[in-house]
Amino acid sequence: MKIYTLGTTLVVLFFFIRFNVLFPELMHKYLKGIHLWEMGYQFGNSLGIHAPALNMHLAFVTVSAFYFVIRSFKDHEELKLKICTILIFIFSFFFVLFVNTRMALVNVFIGFLIVLFYAAKQDNFKKIVLRGLPLLALLTIVLFLFVQKDPYMKEKYSSVSFAYMDKVGKLDEIDHPEVKVFNSLVTRVSIWKSAWELSLKNLPFGVGASDGKTELNKYYKETNQKFLAKYEFPTHNQFLDFLLKFGILGPFVVLFYISIIGYLGFDLKNAVIVSFFIIFFTSNLMDDFLLRFDGIAFSGFWVSIFASYWMQQKSAFIKST
Repeated sequence: MKIYTLGTTLVVLFFFIRFNVLFPELMHKYLKGIHLWEMGYQFGNSLGIHAPALNMHLAFVTVSAFYFVIRSFKDHEELKLKICTILIFIFSFFFVLFVNTRMALVNVFIGFLIVLFYAAKQDNFKKIVLRGLPLLALLTIVLFLFVQKDPYMKEKYSSVSFAYMDKVGKLDEIDHPEVKVFNSLVTRVSIWKSAWELSLKNLPFGVGASDGKTELNKYYKETNQKFLAKYEFPTHNQFLDFLLKFGILGPFVVLFYISIIGYLGFDLKNAVIVSFFIIFFTSNLMDDFLLRFDGIAFSGFWVSIFASYWMQQKSAFIKST
């Protein structure tokens, strides 16, 4: 976990420096507060990865880094190691803010609470609070400085996210929807509404594994949703995607797979694994990461490690008894 957290943070730091060198005009524009909505997506594109997928990884890295900061105080590590751990945490949190996807940022703060909750259960509550306060102050400072440079963030997490919710399924009534609601919740809900309606028409077995996106695009056209048809939006929800493709059993298969992570975390009472479960579960409510190679590899890799760790702990417990 430490190698992964450090390695990923350094790799992203390298690409952040590269982004500044290769695209100085973009950074100059963002520092002036122009087109801030595109910043995270442009950075993700420079790495060849979709911004929400990148930020799903970074959210887990940040929560893991936070866990190691708490551990460094608990284990009374040397001052140099503590400083390094805190720096990794600050950089990883900054990158989550820079890519700036809503679900990832929410998951980061949920992860922090989970880490503090389990730490408090295993240690003196007062000590955990005293350790957590300086970290909370650090987070507040980083967040405050970032928002000062990115005023769009205030809009994104308030008016932009929840704008035009009365236009669900009627996005074409909005003037220039590609400008005003391309990444808004109303677009996701409109997609989900269409996917749900089409899924109900094709129960109990769905439209088939290869026809999900094609049939959904046809349904956009049949229901005269020109904006959705033009950009051929996928379902953006793994549970709905499998419901559409495979019928009734589809969502249960997704839930079973993701629940394995939750079981391992809760059974081990491990904050990092529980946080991963929350991050991956909620991410698949807003996107369809089990259709993407990076999502499958990311989850499969960590499920294997968590399961191996679970087996080691159970084996050690059996031997001790």
